[in-house]
Amino acid sequence: MNKPTKKPHKATASDVARLAGVSKWTVSRAFTPGASISDKAREQILKIAAELGYRPNLLARSLSQKKTHIIGVVIDEMKNPHSMLMLDMVTRQLQQRGYMALLLNIGSGKNYSAVLTLADQLQVDGLLFLGTVLTDELISVAREMHQIPLVQVCRNNDEPDIDVVNVDGLRAGKQLGELLLAQGYTRIGYMMGPETSSHHTQRLDGLTLALQEAGLTLELLLTAGEYSRERSYEVLSDYLNSHAPQQRVDALFCENDILALGALTALKEHAGNRFMAVVGFDDIDEASLSSWQLTTFSQRLDLIVNEALNRLIDGKATPGGVWSQGELRLRRSHLKP
Repeated sequence: MNKPTKKPHKATASDVARLAGVSKWTVSRAFTPGASISDKAREQILKIAAELGYRPNLLARSLSQKKTHIIGVVIDEMKNPHSMLMLDMVTRQLQQRGYMALLLNIGSGKNYSAVLTLADQLQVDGLLFLGTVLTDELISVAREMHQIPLVQVCRNNDEPDIDVVNVDGLRAGKQLGELLLAQGYTRIGYMMGPETSSHHTQRLDGLTLALQEAGLTLELLLTAGEYSRERSYEVLSDYLNSHAPQQRVDALFCENDILALGALTALKEHAGNRFMAVVGFDDIDEASLSSWQLTTFSQRLDLIVNEALNRLIDGKATPGGVWSQGELRLRRSHLKP
């Protein structure tokens, strides 16, 4: 018969303090960056802690300091490659600052309250919305949480309590519109994802402005209903099949790259010999593949996320900084054959 194994004793701060001949609070200071403690004392404490296998309970310490170093990251488009790029950038930059991300997936559109209540109970230091479409219910639940900063990236909103860090969509949309006009296109359309207010991204507003300055108007507005390659393919295929080649627009601005890739697939299968230029937005990894060569717009997520975390964690903002400009990514999908 096997004897029951004795559960190993987990080293505590008191164990380290006793062997080091210091107080428990001195041990705590040894593990706190910038705390007042001599180099000799810190070195001795860290050496003893390593021998005992002691690790400080950061969560307990954080709660006592009224700061958990946890940021709730709210996301609703897990299938969107751009969302994954945002999530990767956010988690890496948070970790560099000594913070952890608590991922809150609200993609199902249900249980906002349960998900955010969990974040509230864990006392997150702030909420970061990654391009999330903010419904009235979601906003209401977020406001009921503890008084923590709320920041949204890559999408605008109308809420005074939720800070926005987003590329200048009007300028970006106008740049892409002018790019298409410079190629000689005069019949230009736009494909949007969810049917939300145009100022939430401002890309359509920027395109419309470029057209107005050229004495033109938007020829076509297609709505996919979601940021889905399949829906984009279906919507544009229906348009191509129901319009003779000479009746179609000659260029299509897609609200993001996912829609643009779906549109390019539809054109390969249904356009016949009729060319249509396509531009996207976000510069996901697939956009640069030789099979697509998609002309698009990079939001410079590294700069946007840095600005968002400066506001969320440090309370420091740089309005209108270089982070808001983004960059065109010129490839071949906008060029005439």
